[in-house]
Amino acid sequence: MSTENEGNAVPPAPSAPPVPVAAPDASPQAHTTPEGTDGPAGPGHQADQQPGQPAPAPQTHQAPQTHQAPQAPQAGQGYPAAPAAGAEPTAPLPPVPGAAPQPPVAGPEGAWPPPPPPGTPTYADGAGGAGGGAAWGASYQQPAPKPKGRGGLLAAVLVAALVAGGLGGGLGYTLARNNDNGSSTTVSASDNGAAQVKRAPGTIANVAAKALPSTVTIEAEGSNGDGGTGTGFVFDKQGHIITNNHVVADALDGGKLTATFPDGRKYDAEVVGHAQGYDVAVVKLKNPPSDLNPLPLGDSDKVAVGDETIAIGAPFGLSNTVTTGIISAKNRPVASSDGSSTSKASYMSALQTDASINPGNSGGPLLDASGAVIGINSAIQSSGSSGGFGSSGQSGSIGLGFAIPINQAKYVAQQLIKTGKPVYAKIGASVSLEDSTGGAKITDQGADGAAAVEANGPAAQAGLKPGDVITKLDDSVIDSGPTLIGEIWTHKPGDKVTITYKRGGQEHTVQLTLGARAGDS
Repeated sequence: MSTENEGNAVPPAPSAPPVPVAAPDASPQAHTTPEGTDGPAGPGHQADQQPGQPAPAPQTHQAPQTHQAPQAPQAGQGYPAAPAAGAEPTAPLPPVPGAAPQPPVAGPEGAWPPPPPPGTPTYADGAGGAGGGAAWGASYQQPAPKPKGRGGLLAAVLVAALVAGGLGGGLGYTLARNNDNGSSTTVSASDNGAAQVKRAPGTIANVAAKALPSTVTIEAEGSNGDGGTGTGFVFDKQGHIITNNHVVADALDGGKLTATFPDGRKYDAEVVGHAQGYDVAVVKLKNPPSDLNPLPLGDSDKVAVGDETIAIGAPFGLSNTVTTGIISAKNRPVASSDGSSTSKASYMSALQTDASINPGNSGGPLLDASGAVIGINSAIQSSGSSGGFGSSGQSGSIGLGFAIPINQAKYVAQQLIKTGKPVYAKIGASVSLEDSTGGAKITDQGADGAAAVEANGPAAQAGLKPGDVITKLDDSVIDSGPTLIGEIWTHKPGDKVTITYKRGGQEHTVQLTLGARAGDS
């Protein structure tokens, strides 16, 4: 499935409309919010008539005047989100590409990188903005004048009651001001009440208090002025910070990077290495402080569906935000990109969580209940989003977030720190990226006219040929090319894997040793 990556600038908050003197007779119409967006919803409900109560007789009156309330401002730009088959550097997640050309997964060095599957959503969330229907911008209609008679008397009584109430309130305030020692019905907590609150290890408050000081809000600015906001966390005491590749992409060519801690300390930073295919990057603080505390790393292989999760990030620029949820699923095949015509896709076998993740959460840690990092928040599924990375409209969380498993991210980060370049596992064959449930089909021809099966590569040595359809890698079911890529990249070069494939309607099983390819190009 494809999703979009998240991580962008904060949109302006909508201003509240003036409060009407009296509610209009007609109840506002219901509305729906477009997919992929968290547009503001207009308040309103249908009043129900009490049973047994006679309906009031229709009254004739002049047409009321109509006033137009100010409309809510449009959402600003921000980084996109992540995906199940489509993620954000965090835009809508379509299932992994529809019909598309058959690019190679991992073929000869010249065949890298594979183009993103068709229809793959961008890193950023989709369009965002005000929803339709009755909302802040709905017109307000003044009620028609009431006929004189008994109703006028009731109104007069009401006004008198309000005046008396105001007088009583004024007298009450004067008496209280002049007699501060009088009795009170309120009870104040003791001065040491806050100190008596104990947040035991394992509580969300306790975990957040320990983890927040080791997270940073990253601001990336390109040489052309474009950029956005993401998140990262301390990897070691030398000042290395792990984040997403799409968070720092704008600053790669002569741009500027800064990292700000929750206590306000701000540092310039530089990119040590980045892996576009994995969507992982490592930056290093310039003149890092001596009191850095790296976050403990967990074991993502041992995570179970239903485990509690805690996500930390800067959604829509709101730094140091903590949200919670559970692990909703494991091994979700996700393909994500920034949505541009030249975009190169990233692939992962992701941890899925319902913890709220939005643009700006990209690169932040996904923690378990003990506070250990189990993943890097990278993408979200957005329904109906139409924008791309850096687009003016972005959608928010619908409870489908995706994180790179920390076991994979740790390996990638160590390679980037050591050599500055990523190392990818490969089988040495090009596969179709078409959306399919039948498996990953080895194409008839590789990229740029190259052979679909690399000569003397792992696939060739195992006897695989063009037209073969790979259906399993070890115990993992393979339903498409992107799924195979993401699954291969959870392994390291040199790992032995079992490949199940179909040829001419017959199923075969072979073992092969994964090869290696260094760099993104």
